[in-house]
Formats: sequence, C-alpha cells, structure tokens
Amino acid sequence: MLAVLAGGTGSAKLVRGLVKTVTDNITIIVNVGDNIKLHGLHICPDIDTILYTLSDQLNSGQGWGIKNDTYNFLHQVSKYGSDDWFKLGDKDLALHLVRTNLLNAGWTLSEATNVIAKRMDIAQTVLPASNDHVETLIDTPQGEMHLQEFWVKLKGKPDVIGVKYVGSKKSQPAPNVVNTILEAEKVIICPANPVSSIGPMTHILGIKEALIRARDRVVAISPIICDNPVSGPADKFLRSIGVDVSPKGITELYSSFVSKMIIDENDKAMITDIEKIGVKVSVTDIMMRTEDDEQKLAKFVIGV
Repeated sequence: MLAVLAGGTGSAKLVRGLVKTVTDNITIIVNVGDNIKLHGLHICPDIDTILYTLSDQLNSGQGWGIKNDTYNFLHQVSKYGSDDWFKLGDKDLALHLVRTNLLNAGWTLSEATNVIAKRMDIAQTVLPASNDHVETLIDTPQGEMHLQEFWVKLKGKPDVIGVKYVGSKKSQPAPNVVNTILEAEKVIICPANPVSSIGPMTHILGIKEALIRARDRVVAISPIICDNPVSGPADKFLRSIGVDVSPKGITELYSSFVSKMIIDENDKAMITDIEKIGVKVSVTDIMMRTEDDEQKLAKFVIGV
C-alpha cells in the first residue's frame, strides 16, 4: 500500500500518474489547511481537487474545479453584491452543498469525504489530514488573511511576513491517517507547496510523529527547481519562514521525516550538499507537462 501526502495542483498530477501506474492500494492523505467557508458552504479545495482527479472530472487546464463547468450561480450572486472572487462553478457547487449538509447533520469530514468518494465510484481511499479545524493564515503588511484570500482574491501579490497554522496544535489526525503512514510500504510527499500544502499536515503533531517513525520509507519530490517554484507562491512562503528557496532548503525543512529526496536534473550540482543533511538523493526530470510525464515520474518515485 502506498500513502501519499497531497495538496494542490502538483499533487493532483502525481496522484493521477500513480493511479495509472500502480495496481496496489493507494491512500491519499489530503491537506485541510486551505478549507474555507463561503456562502454558508464548507469548501475543501485540496480534497475536491483530488476527488475530481480520481473521478476523471478535473479541469486539467486550470488544475482545479470541474471540466466544462459553468458559473451562472456566481454571476447571479455578484448581481446582489455578494463576493464572487472565489470561482465556484455550478457543478462544483453541488459537491460543496452535499458536504455541508452531511457536516451539518453531524458527519465528520472523513465520513463525508468517504461517502462522496464512493458516490463518485473512486476506488482509492481519500483521507482528510484531520477532522478538526486547521486554517492557514498568511501574515502580510495588510494584516493576516486566509490563504485563499491571499492566493485567489489578491493573486498572491502582497508581501509575506509569516505563515500560521491556526488550530494545528490542538488538532488530531483523522481516523486511519496515522496507521496508513505507519503501515505503508512507501510514503510519498508530493511536489506541493511545502508551506501551504504540506506544512498544515506536518504541523499536526500525530502526523509528524508518524512520519518520523516511518522516515526510512518516506520519499519527497522537490517542488523547487533551482531557485524557482514549479508553481504557486512557495518562494514567498519559504522566505517568510527562513527557508532557502532551493531543493536543499526543502530537504532541510523535511529532513526529520524524509529519508529520500527526488530533485530535478537541473539541480545535480546540489546532490553532495543535500546528502550531507542525511537524506539520499535521486535525480530525474520532475516536470509534469503531460500525462505521460506524470506516469514517468510516478514510476520513478515508486522505484526509488
């Protein structure tokens, strides 16, 4: 069984590659730090991206939402003066409504996610990292704001002073998350934003402890090539917490719970410096431009 820690578009690509490559069981543990409540609805962007990916509904062009969706609801809401900065499609809205009804009826996020996955005929197991409230806040000169406000509403433009994971210290891993990590043949940390996608999970004490115990089976793919993020604002976030924007910086950040790091061919010169940290290094082309690339990287990760 493979355990995969996922969040964001890079994760969805690798998960898709793994599912098309591996016949064994795969359990995906998903970030909850970017969950947000809007229009009275519980929205879980990273969970939804994985669900849409596994059910072949994902709008691959934009990396989120449902393909061929429409936005009639959002256009109508904006006419009444309500916020429309978070792009909720009409089909996408249905999932948020079903989840909200389940949560309001007393179901946990894990239970709601499980029933939705079954209704989507998803064979893999999808686990929220926690059923508790964990919220990633970005500290900027304009004040603290939810990650979604920073990235979606303000397009990631503000300077970043720091990052907080509200509720992480009091939260518990969702049921089966720890056992999945401890029992997996390999634990894969996707090439996701280390601060906003992976960080909220590793700041949940029980998850980090499990990863440390399973360290010799944990492999991560760098989300940085040279000194540039593959996508998103990882560079701003990493600098704000004092981490070098490089594969070496990512390795130092992950070193307590990762034993193997996969870096891009352009970063071969860093191998010696990274291995001095106590982490083994493998090198390949980590860019996933096509579905063939996704499967090639997935096969490489499995073989490391």
